Amino acid sequence: MKKWQRNALCWCGSGKKYKMCHEAFDEKILSYEKKGCIVPDRSLIKSEKDIEGIKKSAVINMAVLDEIGEKIHAGMNTQEIDDIVATTTAKMGGIPADLNYEGYPKNVCTSINDQVCHGIPSTDVILQDGDIINVDCSTILDGYFSDSSRMFMIGDVDPEWKKLVEVTKECMEIGIKNVIPWHFMGDMGHAVHQHALDNGYSVVKEIGGHGCGCEFHEDPFVSYVSKPGTEMLMVPGMVFTIEPMVNMGKDKIFIDEDNGWTVYTDDGSPSAQWEVEVLVTETGCEVLCS
Repeated sequence: MKKWQRNALCWCGSGKKYKMCHEAFDEKILSYEKKGCIVPDRSLIKSEKDIEGIKKSAVINMAVLDEIGEKIHAGMNTQEIDDIVATTTAKMGGIPADLNYEGYPKNVCTSINDQVCHGIPSTDVILQDGDIINVDCSTILDGYFSDSSRMFMIGDVDPEWKKLVEVTKECMEIGIKNVIPWHFMGDMGHAVHQHALDNGYSVVKEIGGHGCGCEFHEDPFVSYVSKPGTEMLMVPGMVFTIEPMVNMGKDKIFIDEDNGWTVYTDDGSPSAQWEVEVLVTETGCEVLCS
């Protein structure tokens, strides 16, 4: 970490002198780093301007998901969901972050039943009574990124599948409660994992949350199968997603060879995911996008 002059303006852009702003913060991080802990660098600490930008982006993202929640129904195809995302996002001045990201062909991800994530919208995919679907939406506004996803249950859903959706939401909520400043991401991830295990489910290991805000995907990778006292230190100003992917069966997955994107459970069991974007605060966290 570069040494900063005490009377210089703080690196965070607050306009305050370093000694009155982030000096004590940097010293605390350095003390953890000397113990061998993984700590965030300054690029991962969001400024007040960044946070306001992310919140404005999130207004659009959440409005899009609200619109989908009002219109989603059995008999509609998933391309119609993609069209809602494109239209609503553009109307509100944003840009869908998914479109063309590393070659992804659509505006949103629509993952049904045994699809873990990255389901590609299509006119050929028709929602059926009893389906569960994750709609994962991401928005860019003025260079700032928001990211969240929700589960939707279509018609008369099997009680066991309903339980999977509900427990997965509980896992996400437990994750939120366990974002504690100056604790480790592994503490949070372990709490999420344990709740899934207690209900007889598994959590996907290979795919997790991520830093987000000034870019779509930033460091750190956020695991939900981690151990207490491991992973990166959570400190005020960090922004990342909490998005456990919970399977009713085993945790093994595979990627569709034809499209190179869609992830499925290996055993064909249903999978669920909820996602929020959070800001670490001095006392816990603030949900920026849900």
